[in-house]
Amino acid sequence: MQDHMKAAIFIEPGRIILGEKPIPVIGTLDALIRITMTTICGTDVHILKGEYPVSRGLTLGHEPVGVIEKLGSAVEGFTVGQRVITGAITPSGTSYASLAGCHSQCGRMEGSGWRATGGWQFGNTIDGAQAEYLRVPDAMANLTPVPDGLTDEQVLMCPDILSTGFAGAESGRVSIGDMVAVFAQGPIGLCATAGARLMGASLIIAVESLPDRMAMARKMGADHVIDFARQDPVAEIRRLTNGRGVDVAIEALGQQATFEAALRVLRPGGTLSSLGVYSEDLTIPIDAFAAGLGDNHIATTLCPGGKERMRRLMGMVASGRIDTTSLITHHFALDDIESAYDLFAHQRDGVVKVAIRP
Repeated sequence: MQDHMKAAIFIEPGRIILGEKPIPVIGTLDALIRITMTTICGTDVHILKGEYPVSRGLTLGHEPVGVIEKLGSAVEGFTVGQRVITGAITPSGTSYASLAGCHSQCGRMEGSGWRATGGWQFGNTIDGAQAEYLRVPDAMANLTPVPDGLTDEQVLMCPDILSTGFAGAESGRVSIGDMVAVFAQGPIGLCATAGARLMGASLIIAVESLPDRMAMARKMGADHVIDFARQDPVAEIRRLTNGRGVDVAIEALGQQATFEAALRVLRPGGTLSSLGVYSEDLTIPIDAFAAGLGDNHIATTLCPGGKERMRRLMGMVASGRIDTTSLITHHFALDDIESAYDLFAHQRDGVVKVAIRP
């Protein structure tokens, strides 16, 4: 086995390069996996643009599919050569947050290890998955075997996009018969639309303007798709719900305009489920917020991780209840990661998600 590997390295805002780094050394509770497929997330683009700070020299990426190359001496229940995924969020399973049932916030506000982004380590506080090899911390809490018969492409969205999108519907507590609006049909918004359908929503209204994504939204379960470039989505959602408003509005873009629109379409006592990563302060208009008297709920979500979450998501894929392979619109070799970033960051050529193979 060689000593060095190729990796996508953050140099400075506006610059990510393909470089070489030493293959990670693992500890007793860690695993080393050889990456067979990964992808680029919108959060990686925030890092590229300097909108989210990480250390220079960090390997980016948090969506790994791979094969176990090496196991720490204390790791049990896994074997070298096993196909696995691990979530974008890697809880220890022993922190206060994990034991309180909020695994995604593992590591937040706990002594000297405080992190504002909870259990998000890959490509944030430790080297990530856009490389040939990846060190997985707390392997027994985070590695999940890939079921026989599933391809890398079928499970690629599970570590982050599918988990986050579904969590938008879960945090919004979508119930059977609910009316739901999903603002923006990027990868996460599309998975939120699918999650709302699976949780029993009777009416799903998607908001999007790109024709390809509007078509994907219908495929994922949207009953109506509003082109916000042609119609006022707030007025149209009010019309489609006979003036009642939606039970749950999911905001999947991370902008003031969509957050405010999501708040304005809620029924009294409805829930705004926020999935966006915001790079500027949000303002809540007093009228849309009913001066704080509207019995509304605002829920935020960090992608749920851990091996049980990944097992459940791959179970949904294996059963045929969800298929996210159509979200993969482009394929690149790791050697071409800079071109992949350029395409994805500028949203050219109808890109939704890219698959990266070392």
